[in-house]
Amino acid sequence: MPRLTAEWTDDIDAVRALATLGAGEIDASFTRRFYEHFPTLHPLFLELYGERDDSLDQLAAVIAEAAASWKVRSPDLKARDEQSEADPGWFLSNRMLGGVCYVDRFAGSLAGIRDSIPYFQELGLTYLHLMPLFESPEGNSDGGYAVSSYRRVNPKLGTMEELAALSAELRDAGISLVVDFIFNHTSNEHEWARKAVAGERGFEDFYLIFPDRTMPDAYEKTVREIFPDDHPGSFVQLKDGRWIWATFYHFQWDLNYGNPAVFRAMAGEMLFLANQGVEVLRMDAVAFIWKRLGTPSESLPEAHLLLRAFNAVLRMAAPSLLFKSEAIVHPDEVIQYISLEECQLSYNPLQMALTWEALATRDPRLLQQSLERRHALPPGTAWVNYVRSHDDIGWTFADEDAAELGIDGYPHRRFLNDFYVGRFPGTFARGVPFQENPKTGDARVTGTTASLTGVEAGDAGGVDRILLAHSIALSTGGIPLLYLGDEVAQLNDYSYADDPDRSGDSRWVHRPARPAERYAQRQDPTTDAGRVFAGLTALIRTRKATPEFAGGELIGFDAKNPAVLGYQRPGADAVILVLANVSDDDAYLDPIIFGGFTAAAREIVQKRDLALNHGLVLPPHGFVWLRVTPLG
Repeated sequence: MPRLTAEWTDDIDAVRALATLGAGEIDASFTRRFYEHFPTLHPLFLELYGERDDSLDQLAAVIAEAAASWKVRSPDLKARDEQSEADPGWFLSNRMLGGVCYVDRFAGSLAGIRDSIPYFQELGLTYLHLMPLFESPEGNSDGGYAVSSYRRVNPKLGTMEELAALSAELRDAGISLVVDFIFNHTSNEHEWARKAVAGERGFEDFYLIFPDRTMPDAYEKTVREIFPDDHPGSFVQLKDGRWIWATFYHFQWDLNYGNPAVFRAMAGEMLFLANQGVEVLRMDAVAFIWKRLGTPSESLPEAHLLLRAFNAVLRMAAPSLLFKSEAIVHPDEVIQYISLEECQLSYNPLQMALTWEALATRDPRLLQQSLERRHALPPGTAWVNYVRSHDDIGWTFADEDAAELGIDGYPHRRFLNDFYVGRFPGTFARGVPFQENPKTGDARVTGTTASLTGVEAGDAGGVDRILLAHSIALSTGGIPLLYLGDEVAQLNDYSYADDPDRSGDSRWVHRPARPAERYAQRQDPTTDAGRVFAGLTALIRTRKATPEFAGGELIGFDAKNPAVLGYQRPGADAVILVLANVSDDDAYLDPIIFGGFTAAAREIVQKRDLALNHGLVLPPHGFVWLRVTPLG
């Protein structure tokens, strides 16, 4: 069988001929993109798979799949492609606002999501992330992250046809559809998994299966244990005695990307979803997708090669589709996944974690340091900034960063866990521990924003902390993301402990059903729901009206007060100066710190004028967004 060669010009005619045979006549638009992006895809595929006898045929099959996908792509999606190519930075707008929810928990079904579109417009959403909604095993499916089919919606939620129709309605409403692409693994019930275990030809090495413990033991010398409550190590035993790689839950089996047939198959699934109207794929667990003996098998160079190769394929057949990285790893590794060639968007786990750290310690130094040192991104890319997600809170800050501030990382993480799960004296938080590992001391935290900030405990500062945390996510640049329900101060749902399919996963405590009574109270200013909703929607309206909040440029600002976080968002003629008091006491800001600006300032949320030459007092958990004019 033919192999790839080092010169792409030697392969292009063969690849194009094979692709044409597979897809039929290729139109001029696809041909143009093929010649534009194949020179990128070819060396990547060569580096990943060039030594395999089937490499050229597999590459041709990928191109054929892309060409066939383009042929059936709808006219309105092709029009969206043209818009995106004309305005590739559309997602950098200050008008962007994301929302995320589980379909069943928030609306019951896809039909319920469709009926919620007027509310999404009321809130101002331009981006809607629907949590895993594909077919998955009955019972515990890790919240849908154990996928049994990428082409069938969970029948309890609806159908793929309904999803495609919903995507069109959302697009008409100015809202981009985002879904999870479970990239690292499938469920053990996926058709590929069944065929692999059965040894069916073509599927034998879709997964990493070994006859005994020899290779698993060798790999586990250097890989970390992720879900110790579920199973030790990274492998689980099959009924026939063999061992299969399962990084996460025992029913989630890792795909073998060392096999180009897996690349081809997953590219086909991405293209299919793009043609249903999905505009952003959340690339789940990207750090784990490539394995190599003797390494941690996380964030290996091949993971980046794979992302670039998938991007090149999608640019040919669905050029408006974006990738969003989900890499909850060391901050130095997170940034490596973000580029026009890999993931154009990325979660910002460091900012999220350090916002909570600042609220617990009443000290913003780690967050200030991260904004000044780790916020900048390559042009044309953006953070997705969030206060919380469906997942746990892990303390992902870099120990070396903390050490510069005199903070010892290990005991500090223990303190943060204790604080947020209610073990620290005087804490306002009501969180629940997740995956505590007695061997390593590692632990993470779960809980809704309202329960973690003190609303559940009846703490007087709870609502203000919610608004403070969201004010940071809304003002630092990128796409702010709300976990729907947090805008009405939803509380923990402890009933998960009575559900045998969920009781072993404490993250369900912060995935409650839509709190209908709190949504009914959202216009009532005497309620927690009403106070949070009014405050948050005021921030959202202000952000959308503030051009300085577009893009991601951020400049640090020293407020000369140990309790106050400060940064600037520069604009054409003015600067938005953000100041936030994370403490429980008033914070006085001396007028000297404003010496670089004219004295007259405008607080744009409350729409009031301030004279900075008199200094400023921020109340506990208070913040201001000041439009100021630099001197000179």
